[in-house]
Amino acid sequence: MSEHDASFDVAIVGAGIVGLAHAWAAIRRGLRVIVLERHAAATGASVRNFGMVLPIAQPPGQAYETALRSRELWLELAEVAFVWVNECGSIHLAHHDDEWAVLRDFADSSAIDGDQRRLLTAGEVIELAPAANPDGLRGGLWSSTELGINPRTALTKIAEWLTAKHDVTIRFNTRVTSIETGQLETSSGQTFRADRIIVCSGDEMRLLFPEELGKCGLRLCKLQMMRTDAQPDNWRLGPHLASGLTLRHYRVFERCASFPTLKARIAEETPELDRYGIHVLASQNDRGEVILGDSHEYDADITPERNPEIDELILREVRKIIRLPDWTIADRWHGQYVKHPTQSVVELEPTAGVRIVTGFDGAGMTLALGWADLNWK
Repeated sequence: MSEHDASFDVAIVGAGIVGLAHAWAAIRRGLRVIVLERHAAATGASVRNFGMVLPIAQPPGQAYETALRSRELWLELAEVAFVWVNECGSIHLAHHDDEWAVLRDFADSSAIDGDQRRLLTAGEVIELAPAANPDGLRGGLWSSTELGINPRTALTKIAEWLTAKHDVTIRFNTRVTSIETGQLETSSGQTFRADRIIVCSGDEMRLLFPEELGKCGLRLCKLQMMRTDAQPDNWRLGPHLASGLTLRHYRVFERCASFPTLKARIAEETPELDRYGIHVLASQNDRGEVILGDSHEYDADITPERNPEIDELILREVRKIIRLPDWTIADRWHGQYVKHPTQSVVELEPTAGVRIVTGFDGAGMTLALGWADLNWK
């Protein structure tokens, strides 16, 4: 019997991190799995990101617990699939009084474990992260839970491991054109049958279920990012670094009493940053390259081209908070993902036996592994 005539317990559309996470969750439950990916490799948001696993950015409750479970699973992948995982932690930097006030508010309103999270003086920040710009530095918020990965190599290794060690069938260059209960059809006329079908195609879900995107309130978001050359002499950034601009991006900080003051100052002093949804993060991969970003444009504001003005604004802001030995930009790119205004993850069931899992709000690396494991249906 040919492969495409075979039946599977689970068929997954999309070989990004969400799809591979669900494949792993399925094989842990003893199920036969096929993954169908329309490209030669994952090309979407799963490989166009910082490589940050960032539990601290998730609100308390289900999202945060999901992020911590993802963290456990990433560390397991480091052991079994030889994925590079760096237990680097993170520091949110404060270079303005209102940024420092928000971090203090966050510390006061959160159950901060001294081993996992703590406020740092400016001197302590520099000790942990010499790359941080000391000029005007008020302090920072340290968190030990964050991980660094290289998404471009991690997904390849996970896919190879699932195939070699767990007999997962992964079909690249296979475009699914229609889905109904119990079966999928591809552009080449093949039919695959499965008891469960899970669609994990990110922003491309609009190609298969265009009506669902509008019905559930999902928005399309475009981002721009950059990558430097490998830094010289094995120089390391240390923890993931985030600027005060980032505090207005993650909803977890909105409950802080000082948040409105911070948001108002940025809107008044640098409205161009709000226009493009720019906040500043920096991470470093195993090759020594530093990833810088990013911006956020939505729906009707999205254009197909990369905007050079956005890159310049990101570089302007990131130079205010960190110092690098080499600022040579080796690569620039843009990506897209879908997000929901209030939900961390969106699950839909357009027809019996078919589940769509999407809308990770740019936090797929942080949430996908844990979500697939904790919310298996």
